[in-house]
Amino acid sequence: MTWLDSASAKKLSDQRSAEAAAKAAAEKAAADQAAADKAAADKAAADKAAADKAAADAAAAIQAAADKAAVDKAAADAAAAQVQPKVVPPAPPAQSGCDPNYAGACVPIASDVDCAGGSGNGPAYVKGPVTVIGTDIYQLDGNDNDGIGCER
Repeated sequence: MTWLDSASAKKLSDQRSAEAAAKAAAEKAAADQAAADKAAADKAAADKAAADKAAADAAAAIQAAADKAAVDKAAADAAAAQVQPKVVPPAPPAQSGCDPNYAGACVPIASDVDCAGGSGNGPAYVKGPVTVIGTDIYQLDGNDNDGIGCER
C-alpha cells in the first residue's frame, strides 16, 4: 500500500468527485431521455387510439346510415306494396251492337260516338247517362272524369 501526500490525496479525491458528478449527470440525462422517450411513446399511443376511435365512430355512423336507408327502403317498399292499383272490372258481354266499355245505355260501336244533344258531330249518338266500366274510348266522360258520361 502506498501512502499519498495530502495534495495528491486531495487531487485524487477531487478527481473521483468529478467522475462521480459526471456519472450522476450522465445517469440523470439518460433518465431524462428515457422519460422523454416514454412520454413521446405514450403520446403516440394516445394519438393512435384517438385516430382508431374516430375511424370506428365514422364506420359506425356509415353503418347506421346504411341501416337507416335499408329500413327506409323497406318501409317505402311496404308502402308501395300497400298501394292497390285501380282494378277495372272486365266489361260485361256486349249486347248486340253495343260497346262493352259502357253500361246503363247502349253505346253503339262506331267510328265516333257523342252525347245526344251535345256539341259532338257523331256519326253516332247516345242518350245518357252512361257508366264507364272499361276504357272511355269515345271520351263520353271527358268533362269531370267521374265515371259517368253524357250526364246532361
